[in-house]
Amino acid sequence: MTTAGTSRTIEQNSLLAILLMSSAMLIVPVMDIIAKYLSADLPPLEVTFGRFFFQFLICLVLALVTGQITRLRGTQPLINYMRGILLAAASLCFFTAVKFMSVATAISIFFIEPMVLTILAALILKEQVGIRRIGAILVGLLGAIVILRPSLAEIGLVSLLPVATAFLFSFYLLLNRLYPVTDGLLTIQFSAGLSGSLMLGAALLIGNVTGLDGLAFVMPDATQLGLLALIGLISFAAHGLVVAAFQRGTASLLAPLQYIEIVSATLFGYLVFADFPDGPTWFGIALIIGSGLYIAHRERKLKKTVQTAVAEV
Repeated sequence: MTTAGTSRTIEQNSLLAILLMSSAMLIVPVMDIIAKYLSADLPPLEVTFGRFFFQFLICLVLALVTGQITRLRGTQPLINYMRGILLAAASLCFFTAVKFMSVATAISIFFIEPMVLTILAALILKEQVGIRRIGAILVGLLGAIVILRPSLAEIGLVSLLPVATAFLFSFYLLLNRLYPVTDGLLTIQFSAGLSGSLMLGAALLIGNVTGLDGLAFVMPDATQLGLLALIGLISFAAHGLVVAAFQRGTASLLAPLQYIEIVSATLFGYLVFADFPDGPTWFGIALIIGSGLYIAHRERKLKKTVQTAVAEV
């Protein structure tokens, strides 16, 4: 009876985890679509600043309402701020990229992230990477080249910004491996919002003083301000959904669901901007997704082997 009840609870948690993760992946591209729309009139730096500033405000208000203001500093503030700076830099690269290329294409290129993370983990953390994962990495990078080739010809080096985003996010994940998260969701989001706002705000200030093209502050109108606030809200909500999903489901269950983001980005990009990937781009996307899934499969298998060996000892 207890076994059946436990099994039913695990199944219910898994279904809820899938629902939460899928919801997050469906709404994240909405944030990117709004950023692309705003970047026609506002500098990507300002759009990125708005995303982190409004996330910071949302967290501050929630902390005041729930009486958690004293917890916002967290147990590892310096590490939390470093996380925020990496996320802010990654977001800036990505929002700049979608100003010039379709959201679906940018997201597809960004998904070389598992390959980049595997390479960095081998170089920095000295993790062993077998020939199979090396092969998967090469296939994934080939997929990125297939997608990037026409973009490089059309818009130049700016098309490499999703690659920079993948590298920055990989360093963020490496930091999480070195220093596991010990603070609550509100604290982490507040730290990211604060550090991101300070860094991007300083860059905006410098741009405004120097008059550098694309960096100077542009006063948003009421509609633009509302959309900037919506980006911050979506970011806060999506992060919360992902955390809640991983609290209820395993990484092996949820990792494949991240590719829903490509589908929703394609749908919203077509509806708003009439952007739709061509045949070669879909082929590159398939290579990247296949490689990412295989790397996740190999890491899960290796982790299970290590756990079994430890249990036998």
